[in-house]
Amino acid sequence: MAGVNTMEKKLAEYKCDTNEAICLKLVRFPEDIEDDGTTFHPEYSHQIFGDDEVAFGYKGLQIQLFYTAGNLSTLFKVKYSSKVTETFDCVEPDDVEGKIREIVPAGFTCNTDDFMSLLEKDANFKPFGTLLHTYTVHNEEAGELTYQIHKADITCPGFQEYHERLQTFLMWFIETASFIDADDDRWDFFLVFEKYNKDGETLYATVGYMTVYNYYVYPDKTRPRVSQMLILPPFQGEGHGAQLLEAVHRFYCSLPKVQDITAEDPSENYVKLRDYVLVKLCQGLPSFGADKLHLGFSADMIKEAQDKLKINKKHARRVYEILRLRATDMSDEEKAREYRLEVKKRLFGPYRKNQRELAKMRKCLRPEELVSHMGQMDTQTQHEELEKSYQVVVEDYRRIIERLASQA
Repeated sequence: MAGVNTMEKKLAEYKCDTNEAICLKLVRFPEDIEDDGTTFHPEYSHQIFGDDEVAFGYKGLQIQLFYTAGNLSTLFKVKYSSKVTETFDCVEPDDVEGKIREIVPAGFTCNTDDFMSLLEKDANFKPFGTLLHTYTVHNEEAGELTYQIHKADITCPGFQEYHERLQTFLMWFIETASFIDADDDRWDFFLVFEKYNKDGETLYATVGYMTVYNYYVYPDKTRPRVSQMLILPPFQGEGHGAQLLEAVHRFYCSLPKVQDITAEDPSENYVKLRDYVLVKLCQGLPSFGADKLHLGFSADMIKEAQDKLKINKKHARRVYEILRLRATDMSDEEKAREYRLEVKKRLFGPYRKNQRELAKMRKCLRPEELVSHMGQMDTQTQHEELEKSYQVVVEDYRRIIERLASQA
């Protein structure tokens, strides 16, 4: 038994955390290759290496996926200090290279010199598609940096291959990511690039992107649905997500055939970002004026948000609540109470549905079955949960209001 435990301990030394082992880079200059400061790591690797996010069979495992900053030409290398087969017979290491090859498209190189040649060619890379929006971000070290948002589609020469390289990042940074069928012409692609200078030339670096699918709405409308959105880690926290979402929203607002704009299974972070962008867009609409907010959520708000900004009723309601909070003196007990009841009225919807279901159950369930269901819907618990939900919502709303104030 002791021998088995000793063997297990020795084999455990050959387990590597794949989130640490995978080293990603966006390379602009040759010196970036050896600079650990330019390396970043995945948040997730479970889709490739299983729920434990572990690779077995190596010590000192390093999986290098380095990309040229613009065209995303790829260097792929697997390094390790020792392999389990060097010490133990009949123990097979994981096929790390094979697993990565499943998601990294053909055309990568395993040779650093070849990658350096590809890096030189990156000077010829130009953004795909049509320029929609240009903006600047102040950087303490570099000063004013310029960014561009482009709209592309699969017909742009070279874009399909570029997109196959770009979408590999989804696997590392979106928990439930999957690749899309980009051949479908109902996909729109929105790309963010940074303009930067190298040896006196202007080059472009990939910052992030969004995919949107145009669904048909009877009889003659479309409903663009955001499918994927990712700002690459070196650029996160700089406001690019908000710039991208606002530019995309404005683009679809200009199209008469668009009914409204939605998102597929949005994350909490995406919902917060969308709230911020939609409030920014709506705050100038007359129906959302400070003099109208205390009167409640109105049909005029629904219509104006829909007609002018392609915002549906559910999203317009959240915008109204945020703007009303901003306009409400919460130190005034009566005004604070009115606001709290207004928000809780919306949040109470699911609990009201439970009560209707309970009324139906009373007619068809046996007493012992009814007791078990009533326990799940205890009124006191409902009130406590409702208060918790309200506090979370208001906390999120306050952050959005603070962000709006900081951008003013």
